[in-house]
Amino acid sequence: MANKSYNDLAVFVAVARAQSFTKAAVQLGVSQSALSQTIKNLEARLGLRLLARTSRNISATEAGERLLASVGSHFDDIDAELEALTLLRERPAGRIVITTSQHAADAVLWPVLAKFMADYPDVTVEVSVDSTLVDLVAERFDAGVRLGEQVEKDMIAMRIGPDLRMAVVGSPAYFANQGKPEVPEDLTQHRCINIRMPTSKGIHPWEFEKDGRVVKVKVTGQIIVNSPLRTNAALDGLGLAYMLDDYVQPYLDDGRLVRVLSDWCPPFPGYHLYYPSRRQHSRAFALLLDALRYRT
Repeated sequence: MANKSYNDLAVFVAVARAQSFTKAAVQLGVSQSALSQTIKNLEARLGLRLLARTSRNISATEAGERLLASVGSHFDDIDAELEALTLLRERPAGRIVITTSQHAADAVLWPVLAKFMADYPDVTVEVSVDSTLVDLVAERFDAGVRLGEQVEKDMIAMRIGPDLRMAVVGSPAYFANQGKPEVPEDLTQHRCINIRMPTSKGIHPWEFEKDGRVVKVKVTGQIIVNSPLRTNAALDGLGLAYMLDDYVQPYLDDGRLVRVLSDWCPPFPGYHLYYPSRRQHSRAFALLLDALRYRT
């Protein structure tokens, strides 16, 4: 009876955190119908409704929230301790799940992971590329990779990449027709390629700094994107793009793009790996931390 109760509670925690039978079923490797029946049996035994179901989503009831708060952390501790037992193995093993943006994955994460996985064949690494800022604990990620300024204050953060810089670029043909901006405020007279932010869904103002003065400019233009497609738009002469300079460096080198306002784009802290402070990490995770640590 006790084992069945533990299993049912584990199912409830997975469904409540995922707020979806579909996601929880994938995570646990069982069918949605089996999960649904388990939850119904648990609710029947307790005489309480734990989950409120609608056609679109699932949320915990007041009783469900209380149960999740009381038992969820215990399951986390059990999972962490079981994973920590891999320290006793001669070869590091386990599964590490990381959320990251596409640029961070390409620029700093993958170059390290390629060698790391060859060195430790018993370690499985899952990389979820997502430009939004996700909740590591709720989404069951071991760690995330984001810019230093985006890391939540209650997380442990470790630098894994060099400083970055933004660049304002355009094609030679565009500048031949429109001229070049001399200061950020001049951008309001230019066609610019706007950026739709994945998390806030708002239009990102372009931010500049020089001699301690910060300037944010709301630009306008014919096209709005939420991806590096803005490089293509700049190459095609549709306007000025504002993006990380390593995206466009090859085009600056061969002259297909020209950089302006360089003195208004100082370096800023690059990518950091961050993770919850309370987590007891496996040997595999500790080795990955060491491999990713940025060394100047």
